[in-house]
Amino acid sequence: MSAPLVVGIAGGTASGKTTVARKIHEALSPSRVAFIDQDSYYRDLSAIPLQERREVNFDHPDAFDQDLLVGQLQTLKTGQPVEKPVYDFVDSTRTARTVVVNPAEIILIEGILVLHMEAVRAELDVRIFVETEDDVRIIRRLTRDIKERGRDFDHVIHQYFRHVRPMHLAFVEPSKRWADIVVPHGGNNDIAIDMLVGALKGRLVRRT
Repeated sequence: MSAPLVVGIAGGTASGKTTVARKIHEALSPSRVAFIDQDSYYRDLSAIPLQERREVNFDHPDAFDQDLLVGQLQTLKTGQPVEKPVYDFVDSTRTARTVVVNPAEIILIEGILVLHMEAVRAELDVRIFVETEDDVRIIRRLTRDIKERGRDFDHVIHQYFRHVRPMHLAFVEPSKRWADIVVPHGGNNDIAIDMLVGALKGRLVRRT
């Protein structure tokens, strides 16, 4: 069996990265794809009070346990399953639960800093950057954080201007230069996604 094809999908917060990854996953059939989301690898902050956790810069590279992420990615590449951590975004803590991710022909890894982190980037065969207009992203982020992560409006806006936007300009947007493919208009760009799926299928055929 040949080595898996590792595909990294990066882009700004709420740009549609997860939607692109999901559509690729579904088109190639789940049995052929292992999925890793960078957000599952946030560092555990249970040792500090909740109010302090809310002020942590979750968009900075240091917020992630990069060693665990790269280690599990490398394990999957050797054909072994991993136990991916489960992160609680309401409490900003890593739970005691894990999810088993089995090896597959394609490994999809998605996250804002997938192309920025050199150690992660070195493991990738295909590098994708998902691009969406800033106003669309902030509205999506606002909706998600209030409905799904227990934040209030003022906190989300404060966090956006204090952490999210500066980190996007410092780390996320510059990482686009490492991309092999840039997908405009996020997860709604079905033409680009269909072309990606076709290209990935072709790469798999050439590897067999």
